Amino acid sequence: MIIFGIDTSCDDTSVALLEDGKRILSNIVSSQVDLHRLFGGVVPEIASRKHIELIENISRGAIEEAGITYQNIDVISVTAGPGLIGSILVGLCFAKGLSLALNKPLIGINHIQAHAVSIFLEREVDFPFIALVVSGGHTVILLMESPLRFKVLGTTRDDAAGEAFDKIAKYLGIGYPGGKIIEEYAEKGQKDYVRFPRPMINDNNYDFSFSGLKTAIINYIKKYGVTTQNINDILSSFQEAAFDVLTLKTIRASREHDIKRIVVGGGVASNSRLREKFLETGQKENIEVIFSSPHFCTDNGAMIAVLGYFYFKEGIVSPLDVKGYSRMMLH
Repeated sequence: MIIFGIDTSCDDTSVALLEDGKRILSNIVSSQVDLHRLFGGVVPEIASRKHIELIENISRGAIEEAGITYQNIDVISVTAGPGLIGSILVGLCFAKGLSLALNKPLIGINHIQAHAVSIFLEREVDFPFIALVVSGGHTVILLMESPLRFKVLGTTRDDAAGEAFDKIAKYLGIGYPGGKIIEEYAEKGQKDYVRFPRPMINDNNYDFSFSGLKTAIINYIKKYGVTTQNINDILSSFQEAAFDVLTLKTIRASREHDIKRIVVGGGVASNSRLREKFLETGQKENIEVIFSSPHFCTDNGAMIAVLGYFYFKEGIVSPLDVKGYSRMMLH
């Protein structure tokens, strides 16, 4: 069985071909970082227009790299949401056209759910498990009961974690995307230089809020200034505050639901300090923490294909009028 996976949820155009839910035949990701760097963040109109320019050629490239033809495809799997709605509609409309032309079933995929099961591209994980999906657009804790069944335990009430990193990097004028740049500065800094707030860390829920933390660091910089000497320490302190909240709330969800496995995915999960904190804390709590490889943490068509595989195995497909959506339904 060959699954054709398409993801255009934000600013990466990605197409993958997956055989039998295991073997990646191709997985092409075209990044738009250089286009959006000038603005310090993703510009939705530019992103969607670029997807339109790229989607056909990237699809053809993925087919050629896999060494097959379009007629060999059994199922078309595509992100239906959440994400930037203009971007999502490009991939969704392309997938619908392909489904009609090839007379193949279509499956609309939840992008966050796909991040949570992307680990299956590399290894098997027993259910249930707690999944943290943490990226520029999303910060969500899920209780995964199976590849197709999950409960949302907590989400961000304002900025996603990666969004806060991007905004602080933009404020400081140090570049985009902010996550990787701040990580590089933070590696050279003192983690306890400033004790920034840990928002909602002791609240009786699994939700997050990063807007206040972002404001706290901006106010600190306005008050005390930033120099080539202290920027590493400030950013290291900020990163530590954000990662304390992510780690401790996810570990608490695992402990309180008596589930001894955590899977962490999404672009921010590539950060080496976040991985280190999770592994240290998980070891103390006797909880197994599993990360996807960095190239599967960022948006990619292969994770859309693997979730499509799980749906198709259960005989679940989408109607041709499946709608795109920008926000995740929390029920």
